[in-house]
Amino acid sequence: MLIIGIAGGSGSGKTTVVNRIIELLPRNSVSVIVQDSYYWDNGHLPPKEKKKINFDHPDSIEWGLLIRHIDQLMEGHAIEMPTYSYVDCARLKETIRIEPKEVTIVEGILIFTNPELRGRFDVKTFVDADDDDRLSRIMRRDIIERGRDVQDVLRHYYTFVKPMHLQFIEPSKRYADIIVPQGGENLVAIDILASKVKTRLSEF
Repeated sequence: MLIIGIAGGSGSGKTTVVNRIIELLPRNSVSVIVQDSYYWDNGHLPPKEKKKINFDHPDSIEWGLLIRHIDQLMEGHAIEMPTYSYVDCARLKETIRIEPKEVTIVEGILIFTNPELRGRFDVKTFVDADDDDRLSRIMRRDIIERGRDVQDVLRHYYTFVKPMHLQFIEPSKRYADIIVPQGGENLVAIDILASKVKTRLSEF
């Protein structure tokens, strides 16, 4: 099994890169683990406290469970990946069954900040994008998918997203084997990455 880590700032285009790689690799050969599914359950908090949650800090992730699930996949066992609601800041009852496949992609903003998790990756990719482009995507996503208004998005961005990006996410770029500039729009870089993955697969 080949484990690929795809990191990058919020709104950088990581999901676009993941989807493009899936399209370029053999059908049904890829499983995807999403870091966002492993946020701690904060559904018990009152609404005022939920607004204070810092989703961009490494402490917001249940790393132990995420690493355990990856190890189980590497051992050939299926897992039940949690699902998470940003609206309720809570884990949902539903899970997603992930089967072990030739390639497992782990995607998330903070995945290179954890040394133990980082050591599991055969290929580490960082999706880079300009701050303005990322903010634009964040605004569209948070308004449409997470029920926030413009002021909420901007407050959250300047309180949490931007400072955490500078403190944790941007520095983690130094661990990357491959950097994809221009985010998910850089089809040439994504195609090169997919070719690299195909080559690595042929070596197994």
